[in-house]
Amino acid sequence: MEVLTLSQARHSEWWRRSTVYQVYPKSFKDTTGSGTGDIRGLTEKLDYLQELGIDIVWLQPVYVSPGHDNGYDVADYERINPDFGTMEDFDELVEELHRRGMKLMTDIVVNHTSTEHEWFKQSISSKDNPYRDYYIWRDPAPGGGLPNNWQSKFGGPAWQFDEASGQYYLTLFDKTQADLNWENEQVRQAVNEMMLFWARKGVDGFRMDVINLISKDQRFPDDDGSVPPGDGRKFYTDGPRVHEYIRAMYDEVFGPHEMITVGEMSSTTLEQCIRYSNPEQREFSMTFNFHHLKVDYPNGRKWELMPYDFEALKRLFSEWQTGMQEGGGWNALFFNNHDQPRALSRFTDDETYREESAKLLATTLHGLQGTPYIYQGEEIGMPNPRWKSIEEFRDIESLNMYRILCEQGASPEEALAILQERSRDNSRTPMQWEDSPNAGFTTGTPWLKVDERYPDINVQRELERPDSIFHHYRKLIALRKKHEVFIEGLYRRLDEGHPEVFAYARTGDGEALVVVSNFSSKDVNFRFREEQWAYLNVAGKDKLLLGNTEEHPAFTQELQLSPYASYMWLISQE
Repeated sequence: MEVLTLSQARHSEWWRRSTVYQVYPKSFKDTTGSGTGDIRGLTEKLDYLQELGIDIVWLQPVYVSPGHDNGYDVADYERINPDFGTMEDFDELVEELHRRGMKLMTDIVVNHTSTEHEWFKQSISSKDNPYRDYYIWRDPAPGGGLPNNWQSKFGGPAWQFDEASGQYYLTLFDKTQADLNWENEQVRQAVNEMMLFWARKGVDGFRMDVINLISKDQRFPDDDGSVPPGDGRKFYTDGPRVHEYIRAMYDEVFGPHEMITVGEMSSTTLEQCIRYSNPEQREFSMTFNFHHLKVDYPNGRKWELMPYDFEALKRLFSEWQTGMQEGGGWNALFFNNHDQPRALSRFTDDETYREESAKLLATTLHGLQGTPYIYQGEEIGMPNPRWKSIEEFRDIESLNMYRILCEQGASPEEALAILQERSRDNSRTPMQWEDSPNAGFTTGTPWLKVDERYPDINVQRELERPDSIFHHYRKLIALRKKHEVFIEGLYRRLDEGHPEVFAYARTGDGEALVVVSNFSSKDVNFRFREEQWAYLNVAGKDKLLLGNTEEHPAFTQELQLSPYASYMWLISQE
């Protein structure tokens, strides 16, 4: 087999200039009146995504599932959940995407399965069952009780006791999500066969859920707390055999089918992500990391509130840009997804300057090196909804943490205030298509409330205005396809710790892309330092590619920036 050089591999990677649109199917579009989105709802809206300029659609889990974790608790990997439709609906979706020149990426969840999966039912039925070793079972500690002190990421111990066998099984997430035993070669082969099933159906790629957690330290030691947060993650994050396992997936599935893949990396490091995404390693096309989305976590604690650290946000983006470039890795760029509150509400002003803020976030992100991901509703400026009571929430993590926070002494009002900022349900409210009842999402009762601002914030209104947030995203997507500097340009930060401004350049082949964004609600002054101004080779011709204000400012050494103003210039010798 011919081995490509890094530059040859990079040249063949078409997805480097592509844009991915993430669909949370339960909340995208309901065609049956059930109150839950479905596959046919996505097929119905493909023309909309094509108009936006999307190349790849990431469809989150639509497999058979009891739904304790909104589909990430899979009970059957090769059957469609009837709530979302049929396999024929799925086949039609693939056909219609390909007919439009678009590709499909589906979610694969293989760190764990639902406890309702047939594998687990067999595993728990008897210690002698061949499927027993598909999961991670351990005896109680010598003195009785839990095998170790690891904690679930959803709260509480990471072990569940089976009275019939007297053993515990590992659940790093919900108690109904049992971790698979990747030490077992039969598990690995079963996963590969499952992925091949979808590849043969025409799926073009996979998003691999928390894939860097599949290899555990087989000693299963207690966490001594020396590395925060002390919940055991240091013994299963980027574990001892994880790269071996992923390379085997590549050799058997990803490589032969020329698939685009993205690994979701929990609590990982830059060095690991370079390994995961460098083409020479034959693992993933790109990786998600979440460090930049923890800049408002006091000492890493998600369920406490603090203003976000702007300097940390810029530093982390910059470190990952330069580090991945130097190591030959590739970033998946994102501010939003189904597990995060809306960035519009989190980092900017979602009311007075909602439109400027949404465009600022888009411009800032899409100028970076990597493949951008747009989460449904982001392209129309959907903010966090306005929550009124705990009864409105559906997310299992949020409901667990509300109970835990109250048990720890928080008042119901204090606990609700935290959920209003942190809950995953912030990003899961139904897509706002028009100003009709339920925002055109469903004719029934929606499974999760629709944000009350939908009459003013919806797709219909965005499509009608040529200067809308939607059309701003559309222009950014087109620019990335047109200019090579978006793909290959070297990153350099330019703002030097400015308290309100994030500024950077991408340079290469006689061109410079410059992005300057004011992340504040006040007018600010920004000046390039002398050496920066020289570095940008200002003898060239400058062109404003995109801005989010009515003014069209010239590219000068000193800039006056209005609240949430964001500009992107191209400087070239032509």
